[in-house]
Amino acid sequence: MRYENVCIEAFGYTLPDEIVTSEELEQRLKPLYERLRLPEGRLELMTGIRARRFFERGTLPGDKSVASGEKAILAAGIDRLQIGALIHGSVCRDYLEPATASRVHHELGLSPRCLVHDVSNACLGLLDGIVHVANMIELGQIRAGLVVGTEMARPLVEHTIASLNRATELTRGQIKPAVASLTIGSGSCAVLLADRQISRTDNRLVAAAVRAHTQHNALCQSGSDEAVGHGMQPLMDTNSEKLMHEGIETGAETFPEFLAEADWTRDQIGQTFCHQVGLTHRRLMLEALRLDPQRDFATVDWLGNTGSVALPMTLAIALDRGVV
Repeated sequence: MRYENVCIEAFGYTLPDEIVTSEELEQRLKPLYERLRLPEGRLELMTGIRARRFFERGTLPGDKSVASGEKAILAAGIDRLQIGALIHGSVCRDYLEPATASRVHHELGLSPRCLVHDVSNACLGLLDGIVHVANMIELGQIRAGLVVGTEMARPLVEHTIASLNRATELTRGQIKPAVASLTIGSGSCAVLLADRQISRTDNRLVAAAVRAHTQHNALCQSGSDEAVGHGMQPLMDTNSEKLMHEGIETGAETFPEFLAEADWTRDQIGQTFCHQVGLTHRRLMLEALRLDPQRDFATVDWLGNTGSVALPMTLAIALDRGVV
């Protein structure tokens, strides 16, 4: 997919105030750690994540998506009536029905002629939304579009801790599928895309490439389909080692196709941003893509894995800090 008329016009993001360290999670896991004689510091050592953040209790994803969306609109200086599509792309939603995008659309005061829907695709939701909106702009169907999402880590992390402490029959090997759940953090991000004809930045979105290795769909699975507003208590079962290996292989096969589509070489890339899973994943992915780790900006060590908002929010933070 090659784009000639699409600009990434502005970002908006919202970070939680509550910081939860890996050391604090291990204190909450004291019954499990004592029973299995696990060494303290294991969680940070395995993941490279020293902290993650939680939104305040009672917060709905839509609350923060509205805040992030408003920031992006104000940063772009765009007439909100020109926004022709709103996609809410996070795993977390207010309710199963209606679409969380419906509430966000209403509270942002967007046009009634705006296309409104949720996209659910695990950690790819916001990136999928960006591609959908970019395609619509490139086709001339809309002038601008907003992609937004908010991930709520507290229910997953706290439910995982309670389950691990309660299940006294688990061995060291049996707790491995739950470790990935303890890396999750909260965050919210919005990305506003615009047609070059109305763009004030000319920050081009050049290309996208996709591959689907869906034979690995069972490597990370959560529980039943629950929404935050209905007391979500999810659990995830993740084969972390194999998921990392297969994900990196998929990325390595996709990247040459992306370079060809963008008409770029590796040497032309001045800065990179990975999906923020863990420091080992980041190192191995950059090695597989043959990219310089010194040119990569990371937030995973202090924000954890924030799911679908991880990559765009990391990019937004880097822009705020003048990295790009």
